[in-house]
Amino acid sequence: MTDFATISTVSSKSPHLDNFDLHNHSTCSDGLLSPTQLMELAAKCGVDAIALTDHDTTDGLAEARVAAERVGVKLVNGVEISVSWGKTTLHVVGLAIDPDNPVLSAGLQAIRAGRLTRAHRIAEALANLGIPDTLAPALALAKNESMVSRTHFARHLAASGKVKNIQAAFDKYLAKGKPAYVSHEWASLKDAIDWIKAAGGTAVLAHPGRYDLKPAFRNAMLEEFRSLGGEAIEVVTGSHRPEQYATWRRIAEEHGFLASRGADYHGPGESPYEPGKLPMLPVTCKPVWSKWTH
Repeated sequence: MTDFATISTVSSKSPHLDNFDLHNHSTCSDGLLSPTQLMELAAKCGVDAIALTDHDTTDGLAEARVAAERVGVKLVNGVEISVSWGKTTLHVVGLAIDPDNPVLSAGLQAIRAGRLTRAHRIAEALANLGIPDTLAPALALAKNESMVSRTHFARHLAASGKVKNIQAAFDKYLAKGKPAYVSHEWASLKDAIDWIKAAGGTAVLAHPGRYDLKPAFRNAMLEEFRSLGGEAIEVVTGSHRPEQYATWRRIAEEHGFLASRGADYHGPGESPYEPGKLPMLPVTCKPVWSKWTH
């Protein structure tokens, strides 16, 4: 069962004064720190409440909960679900979920089943480009073959000297439109939101500034997200440039969304912000955690 008391007892005179960081990853997906190490880092960084939002899995939440209680940080149960919206891959974060909900669990299992198939296709594409034998190292880095991702391939390419760093691996080979990019059919937007709501959670559109959508398509996506039950968008996130914060504050207000804040932290050297180190939300935003604070 989800420990809803973990989040429902957080309170302050102003929700803007609470240091909530609601988007972070561990070794259970593509992060570099274990759930325990992530909670310990959050405590050192002065985080009041942190969400563990691994890609398409909730496996790290039990460990994170034990560690969070030990170090005095509030844990928000989370997950980040991969979504196909037309030809665009979106990410939808579920917050305050029950990780044992059978509807959510079955949906996430279905998504994970497709990751290994995609990994074989990425490895084949890289081999055709003259970079053989990448699947086994990527799987070794992932530790769990059902969670293998482009990031694990990027880490291998960087570590083996094929590229200078992880970002270069994406820029040259793995990003959309590059020669080793492999498209994949993830969950539908409706399914992802339905799973989150079935688990008692709040659906948040992750890093909306990252999607390469023209304004008309962006607005259509946001309207569909809201009509299906999406409640919030990330405004301040490590995946946005600082100059984008004002843009997404305005869009959140125009579309009636709550605002979320999260580092999208993957580990040392890979993320611009540690948990809790982002700027606070603009004061005109209504934070998504206002649903849980009093």
